[in-house]
Amino acid sequence: MTELTHSDGQMEKNSAALSSVIAAIGLTTFKIIVGIFTGSLGILAEAAHSGLDLVAALVTFFAVRLSSKPADKQHNYGHGKIENLSALFETLLLLGTCVWIIYEAVSRLTGKPVEVDISIWAFIVMLVSIGIDFTRSRILKRAAKKFNSQALEADALHFSTDIWSSCVVILGLILVKISEYLPNVPWLKEADSVAALGVSAIVAYVSIEMGIRTILALMDTSPDGMETKVKQLVESVDGVSDCHKVRVRSSGPNLIADVHIRMNPRTTIKTAHEKTLLIQEKVREEIPGMDITIHVEPVEEK
Repeated sequence: MTELTHSDGQMEKNSAALSSVIAAIGLTTFKIIVGIFTGSLGILAEAAHSGLDLVAALVTFFAVRLSSKPADKQHNYGHGKIENLSALFETLLLLGTCVWIIYEAVSRLTGKPVEVDISIWAFIVMLVSIGIDFTRSRILKRAAKKFNSQALEADALHFSTDIWSSCVVILGLILVKISEYLPNVPWLKEADSVAALGVSAIVAYVSIEMGIRTILALMDTSPDGMETKVKQLVESVDGVSDCHKVRVRSSGPNLIADVHIRMNPRTTIKTAHEKTLLIQEKVREEIPGMDITIHVEPVEEK
């Protein structure tokens, strides 16, 4: 029964990741076509962003599949870190996009001649983008929360911010359109490039935030408050007089912990073993999927 449940859960995670890939393919193609025909840097910036979204979505899709592989002789703690590596890869891709967007926007603002043709299609592509990003971010966020998946959570956060960046591009397009009726306000013509800089600022912020979290996970940084929570759960078990040397780290969607506990020195090996099983069961009830190792020590008699 447990295996079936795990299989169903993995299929749900894969489905969420695959939906992101399909959406990214459609959006990237649509934005490239409209961006080229309109000459809008804001839309082309979004197309580049969506193109990297596609690469990131593909990496996430394969990372989610590979991270579920069981532990083996070379990877004693499983393959969960693959999800963390995929999130780091996505961060580097996004930062690379920011560099290109900023370079092109500054070039246009400093004299590079480019005509932006604002048509109804420019607005349609951005509104469609917002609708798709809203839908897939909710799907990914729900799956990430359910399965404690950092890779899916990173994708969900990413696509949530895409909504705001798309809104920035729409604002830029509107201001460029207004400039056609207000020729005496020349700065409005530059609104598209300024909007592109706005997109890059949003992408950079999300990328750096995501990168910091990913690096912390790869460095085995203990999740905030988790050590205290584990300690309280262990010490709540009858017969455990103390819990110390608590260490917790994350590995993709999984948490791994090891603790030292003190028990009455007259406790039999059988009883101590039963207590450790009880502790593991209690911890996993509160923190599903946690792999916890327990070392038993005798209480020092005075």
